[in-house]
Amino acid sequence: MGRVIAIANQKGGVGKTTTAVNLAASLSVAGKPVLLVDSDPQANATTGLGFERDADRQSLYDVLLGDARLEEVRLATELDMLDLVPADPDLIGAEIELVGVEGRESRLRNALSEIRQSHSFVFIDCPPSLGLLTVNALTAADGVIVPLQCEYYALEGLSQLVKTIEMIREELNPSLKLDGILLTMFDKRNVISHRVAEEVHGFFSDRVFRSIIPRNVRLSEAPSFGKPVLLYDTRSTGSESYLALAREILDAKAIA
Repeated sequence: MGRVIAIANQKGGVGKTTTAVNLAASLSVAGKPVLLVDSDPQANATTGLGFERDADRQSLYDVLLGDARLEEVRLATELDMLDLVPADPDLIGAEIELVGVEGRESRLRNALSEIRQSHSFVFIDCPPSLGLLTVNALTAADGVIVPLQCEYYALEGLSQLVKTIEMIREELNPSLKLDGILLTMFDKRNVISHRVAEEVHGFFSDRVFRSIIPRNVRLSEAPSFGKPVLLYDTRSTGSESYLALAREILDAKAIA
C-alpha cells in the first residue's frame, strides 16, 4: 500500500507547492507510481504541471462533495509515473458546504482508499491554512512534510501546525507522524539562512531532512512553463536538490 504524505505549512510562500510538485516528479522518474493531489483552491500544483486552473472538468471539489470518484478526475501528466488530481477555485466553497456533513474530516481519506494501493506515494499539496481542507489532508495522511523557508520568522506559526498535527493524531488519525522539516529557499551566502538552519536543527534534531532546497532561478521559473524543474532544467541545483530529497525518502522507506 502506498504512503500518503501531506505537504503542509499554514504560512504561505515557503515552497510548499514547489516541494509537492518537484518531489512527486522526482520520485516518479525513480520508477515509483506517484499521485499528486492538489487540495489548494489556488491550484498552483495543477498549473505547475501544465493544466489550466479553472478548466471545464471535474476536480477534487467534486470528489469531496461526493459527486465523483477520485479515479474519475485523475489526470495523466508528462511523466509516465505521475498522475494528478487537480484543484480549482471551487474548492474555496468546499469548506462551507461540508460544515454540516457527517464525517466531513474523512472525505479525502475515504476517497483515497480506492486508489492508494496502485501508487507507491500519494502527495497532498495543502492550502496555506489550517482549515477543513488541511484537516482532511492530515486525516488521510500517514506522514507530514513541512517546508520551512530559511528566512526571518521561519518558525512563526510552526508550533501551531505541530499542535494541529498532534490534535489530528489524538482525535482522527492515530498513525499520523511528522516525517520531517524541509529547509527551503536556502542561500549559502546569507548568514540568516545558516542561523535559521541551526535553529531548526536545535528544535527538531533528527526530524530535519538532510537535503536542503536552495534558492534557484530555474526552480522559480519552471512553474510558469507548467513543468517540474527536472523537465525544465534537469541539471539545475533545484532539480538536483529534489532528486536528492527523493533518494533520502526512498532510503528511509527501505529502512522502515
